[in-house]
Amino acid sequence: MGQEYFNLMSFFDGYVKNYRRLNIGHYNNRSMLTRREIEYFAKLGEYLGYDSFVEDYKPNLKLGRSRPMDLSWWKYDARKNEDEYIKLVLHLERENLWTKDEETIEKLFSKTEEAYVPDYVIGIQNVGNKERIGILNKLVIQKNKKQNSDVLMIYRYSVDLENDEFIDKIWAFYFSGTRILQDRKAICDVDNSGYWFMCFEEEYKDKEKLRI
Repeated sequence: MGQEYFNLMSFFDGYVKNYRRLNIGHYNNRSMLTRREIEYFAKLGEYLGYDSFVEDYKPNLKLGRSRPMDLSWWKYDARKNEDEYIKLVLHLERENLWTKDEETIEKLFSKTEEAYVPDYVIGIQNVGNKERIGILNKLVIQKNKKQNSDVLMIYRYSVDLENDEFIDKIWAFYFSGTRILQDRKAICDVDNSGYWFMCFEEEYKDKEKLRI
């Protein structure tokens, strides 16, 4: 089957612009944040006409067993096959623990059966610091040489401010094969009502925080 045609950076644009609608309060734990973000992309897949599965499974040939996918989009078309899905369109992983950043990439690019190789991959990963991102991008390029998916990696890291405050910075990269086609930065902060929102870095109003 031919590949679906998406510009994954447009998915990132929508993720940023709609983040406040996820209604994630500053009091919510990281598990709630993960759940809401996965639900957002599950609904997006359904709006695009795919069947979305949370905690789906795919074979890992290296381990000799199946491993879970946080989210998958499958394409069904009865004109081509009434009994089975015709392709795995997208595999998404969302990980809060920065100590598992390489494990997340391993999941996205694991050796698997041909029917489970996705056209598109999205990884949303908390990282310990900005410097870690370059290392992880090199690993993505290495792993994607064989899989050859279009990839969106969204990295999130916290920056400490004065008065025990902090801000989360977001840096997204769009890969095709072994090339980085585009990157874009955003900010994640808490609004006056106590809910997380995102905006692109160039749109952020509190310029003092961006100097950190």
